[in-house]
Amino acid sequence: MRFFGLLRTALASLAVLAFAVTAQAAETDTFTRDGYALSGYDAVSYFKDSGPVKGDDAYTYEYKGAKYRFASADHRDAFAANPAKYAPAYGGFCAFGTAMGFKVPTDPKVYKIVDGKLYLNLNGGVQKRWEKDIPGFIRGAENNWPKIVGYSADDLHKVKVPGLTVGAQ
Repeated sequence: MRFFGLLRTALASLAVLAFAVTAQAAETDTFTRDGYALSGYDAVSYFKDSGPVKGDDAYTYEYKGAKYRFASADHRDAFAANPAKYAPAYGGFCAFGTAMGFKVPTDPKVYKIVDGKLYLNLNGGVQKRWEKDIPGFIRGAENNWPKIVGYSADDLHKVKVPGLTVGAQ
């Protein structure tokens, strides 16, 4: 009898831990690689430099549960003053993938700034497909992103999320 009580307690503890891990994943919803958003590239450099520049561990800032790295204190401070201006769309997940209803990793060097917003893609081939109808794919992604926030990339391959669009809209 005591064994079943211990088992029940252990299972309850695991359930609480699983909920905490799920809640933490739902809070971030930012693609990270090696522990950093944008794979450690400086978000402000996309806008103020001639392209993405690797950040430095001396200049970091946390936004929406993800750690960002910057090349300078000035860039870190500009981001901190207005993170929505510099943070990538869809948490740094692929804009084309989001339009298709998925969370897909990105290459920080494959990007485009459209109407003052940073969009990333998986690779150059995917970006070429995305560029065939950027406004349509952005509309599709804008519809999908609020519906897929909180899901892991793996879950989106297993679960049918209601109301998703597929592709350009």
